[in-house]
Parts: sequence; structure tokens; C-alpha cells
Amino acid sequence: MLTTAALVCAAISSPAKAEPNLERGFAGALRGCEEWVLNPAIWTSGTGPFLATVGLGEQMGLVDQVDEVSLPPRPLRRANRYWRINSTLDAGFILVVSDDLPMCHITGGGSTDLQPSVEAVLSSAEFSRRWNLEQGSVNNGMTTTVFRHREAPQFSMMVSRAERSGERLDRVQVLATAMHRVAN
Repeated sequence: MLTTAALVCAAISSPAKAEPNLERGFAGALRGCEEWVLNPAIWTSGTGPFLATVGLGEQMGLVDQVDEVSLPPRPLRRANRYWRINSTLDAGFILVVSDDLPMCHITGGGSTDLQPSVEAVLSSAEFSRRWNLEQGSVNNGMTTTVFRHREAPQFSMMVSRAERSGERLDRVQVLATAMHRVAN
């Protein structure tokens, strides 16, 4: 377990060459996820305050549908809304949220390598202030890490992405699913 944690920490702490627009897009998707789940008052009367809080401006927009590959697991497909985040001309993120379930789902892809930018965000001081690394593993070239929200411990997120830069350019490059467990 210690070896796995060391591998995950090494992967998170050593980004290759991150691109600012991709970092901004992924950080915005994460911020949107947190706000949608932890602060529903920001969107229940309209999405304007939500968009302002996410802070991506015209880079982020609501779309009617997304490809199957960007949808969350079937049990989370209830009252979903789809946000497209265009980070470059050929790469970006999809944020799927629900009006009924305390969850969000993020996918990222395109012909630009997202791995360095995703790692830069996950290893940033800003992300670490909000999320605590719980566990991680590396399997078949994929790194999967589970994080727990520091202020809302019932809110956890699993992020899977390529272990190294330059891999997975032909498919989804990052996948994150977050759920807020309601105590019984």
C-alpha cells in the first residue's frame, strides 16, 4: 500500500508541461462540481450565479446532450445537465451534474494531451486546500486517486487519468466522479 501511495504521490507531484487553458478548464470543472453539489442555492433560481462562481465565462456553456462516453454511470443518469468546457480548439471537458442527485461527473479529452494539466491541478495548493488524498492505485497505465473534501467529508471524488504524459490521446483522458453521501 505504501508503494502504491508513493507512486500516486510521485505522479501527482511531477506534471510534465501543463497548458494554462487546460488547467483553467479542469480547475473550473472541479469548481463547478463542488459548487453544484455543496451549494445548490447557487443554481436553483437560475444558472447565472453558478456560471459566475465557476468563472470560466464564455468558455463554459450548457448543452442539450453529450456523447455516451461523457455520461456518468447509469444509476447517476437522473435529471442531468451537461456543461461543455472548451479549453482549446481541440480539447476540453464535460461536466455532468444532476438536479436530483448530489453528484457530478467530469470527462476530458481531445487531441491535446490533458495529463500534464490535470496533474498540475491535482497537485496545486488550491486543490489541496479543498481536497484530501485518500488512496490511489496504478493499473495498466491508468492512475486512479480517491479524494475526500476537507470541509464536507461525505463528499468524495475518484479521478482516473493516464499515468504518463502522451498516452490515451485517442480516447477519454480523464474521468472524475464525485458523490456526496447523505448520512442516515
